Amino acid sequence: MNPVLALAGFGVGIVVGLTGMGGGALMTPILVLFFGVPPLAAVSSDLVASAVMKPFGGLVHVRRGSVRWPIVGWLCVGSIPSAFLGVVLLRVLGRGAGVQHVVQLALGVALMLAVVGLVAKTLSAARRPGGTDHDAPVRVRPLPTVVLGALGGLVVGLTSVGSGSLIIVVLLALYPTLRARDLVGTDLVQAIPLVAAAALGHVLFGDLHLDIAAAVLVGSVPGVLLGARLSAYAPGGLVRAALAVVLLASALKLLGAGSVLLVAGVAVAVAVAAGGSYLLRRRHPAAAMT
Repeated sequence: MNPVLALAGFGVGIVVGLTGMGGGALMTPILVLFFGVPPLAAVSSDLVASAVMKPFGGLVHVRRGSVRWPIVGWLCVGSIPSAFLGVVLLRVLGRGAGVQHVVQLALGVALMLAVVGLVAKTLSAARRPGGTDHDAPVRVRPLPTVVLGALGGLVVGLTSVGSGSLIIVVLLALYPTLRARDLVGTDLVQAIPLVAAAALGHVLFGDLHLDIAAAVLVGSVPGVLLGARLSAYAPGGLVRAALAVVLLASALKLLGAGSVLLVAGVAVAVAVAAGGSYLLRRRHPAAAMT
């Protein structure tokens, strides 16, 4: 087992425990960019590891009562079959160099969308009066929830990214009055069957590398438990800002950006993230912690 890979899994697990996001969006590009794992193998190994890691965070929210089960159910109606379909599409396309390149580009685009999701979540927190949660009535919208869940599931099946960050965008758009803790809890719980369906597809089609998945799991499970404990103390807004910068850098690299563009993009992202976090803390100190 690669101890450095396990350490990377530990770091990613902490981020997931702190924010409810970033599992596939961080681990898959780390495997591709730093460990030289082929994109398809990285996607499948990360999905299997996430299928084991996600329930730890989800169980905490179930015990706290911060899960909207009707929304979870309708999201899963669309996301579970479409996640498996995404894996089937990869199987149909084959495993040649061209397909690996397409998966890498799709991963880069998914990461860009994940950054949008993080920004949307931060802006939503800033718009909440006083930065606090409000237990406002939430009317479940079955058809839009199923459709958007299906789109998110397809992205997850193809790239392993989105079970947290992209679905958050869906929930923010459809249910803007949802409390922050219910938003995270609902997202984490719906991600469990979603990721499991995609992981099962990769296992059946032989894309899984057990040694990679095992190393990631060894680090990520204790990491997510530690992150969940730290979440009560760490400034969540600052963590999300840092995560957005990392995701943007990974996306630009996967999309083939040159060194100058990569450095410039990261510099702008750091400036924007720092400014946004500062303004959020000034306006809503409580929101910056969620």
